[in-house]
Amino acid sequence: MIGRLPLDEQIAALREALSRNTVLLEVLSRTAGLALPGWYVTAGCLYQTVWNVVTGRPPTAGIKDYDVFYFDDADLSWEAEDQVIAAARREFAGLPVEVEVRNEARVHLWYEEKFGVPCPPHDSTEAAIDSFAATTCCLGVRLEAGGRWRIYAPHGLADVFNLRVRPNPVLAPREVYEAKAARWREQWPQLTVLPWPVN
Repeated sequence: MIGRLPLDEQIAALREALSRNTVLLEVLSRTAGLALPGWYVTAGCLYQTVWNVVTGRPPTAGIKDYDVFYFDDADLSWEAEDQVIAAARREFAGLPVEVEVRNEARVHLWYEEKFGVPCPPHDSTEAAIDSFAATTCCLGVRLEAGGRWRIYAPHGLADVFNLRVRPNPVLAPREVYEAKAARWREQWPQLTVLPWPVN
């Protein structure tokens, strides 16, 4: 079982699994060309690719979109972010998927209106990834010089490979976690969803 391998072998297994998703590889390559500060491809397109590989599905099955996070606190205006989104739209033209690009330095400006709880300002893209509703989802990948993969996985990779969804009650409310988990279980019924902690 990959989730019980030493970490270096899990990282190699992650790269091998993600490399089966050719759309993801193209998104990584094109995002690198945008040279966004602190960027990562993150969220569902990563852990869901692994879930697909582990359960024998096509690598892209059930993946709704591909998320790109970056961090630029020099200009927090919507106009500045929209310029990046427009440039990304041109860069990703022709891909058969939606690629959503967001400046994580701006999340605190809209999060409470959307999710009902305040979000302290993030100080990095990594901090934004740390706040996903499930620790299993806290994963980011980017390409660096020479094609080197930079992998951010603050909670490790065992849960991803073991199909275990674990709550991360640092920001998103319980109902967000439970709604996401229920949606994932419809696509990947092999998932084990751990309950939200009750104090």
